Amino acid sequence: LRPGTHFFPRMFLRRCWDATAVSRGFATSAKKQLPALSALDGDKVIDYAALKKSLEVVRNRLRRPLTLGEKILYSHLDDPVNQPLERGKSYLKLRPDRVAMRDATAQMAVLQFISSGLPKVLVPSTIHCDHLILAENGAKADLAAAVSKNKEVYDFLASAGAKYGIGFWKPGSGVIHQIILENYAFPGGLMIGTDSHTVNAGGLGMLAVGVGGADAV
Repeated sequence: LRPGTHFFPRMFLRRCWDATAVSRGFATSAKKQLPALSALDGDKVIDYAALKKSLEVVRNRLRRPLTLGEKILYSHLDDPVNQPLERGKSYLKLRPDRVAMRDATAQMAVLQFISSGLPKVLVPSTIHCDHLILAENGAKADLAAAVSKNKEVYDFLASAGAKYGIGFWKPGSGVIHQIILENYAFPGGLMIGTDSHTVNAGGLGMLAVGVGGADAV
């Protein structure tokens, strides 16, 4: 070929065009695919676009800078258009992404939920059996003692979890807060937990709020 000339066989051009079309198709599909809420929650997804849309509504209403906590909180409003937003006075109706409960406080929460008559939980929820294990004689002995002493509680929580769609982490599976960090926490999420240390999930950018046992319902 002479300098300055270009030669592209027809077959080469067609293959390049096909490859471009395929790659664009993959890119389009990837954009539509929402990130999973967690690897353990089946088909539950995180819809960041919907959260952003709700937040923009509140931004336009308040017309002031927002803290990170406010952004996460307001993006989870049930009705961002009509929700009263008077600081210190308004009760917010929210849609949390997750509820986490420990064994000592989950009992009341589950009993309250059962009384609601609902067939399944509406928000992804988990029960973690760790707080009823007393540290006295070493991990193995303490776990065996807790399983024996609290068998009725564990059996109730496990069976209720299976019936109502609540994840159950059995005794010995780990501390609730570490399990949340490793499996469920994600940036921009809103979580309710029946423990004062629920805020630990904030380490991954969640707004995680601790409440009383029955308050989780």
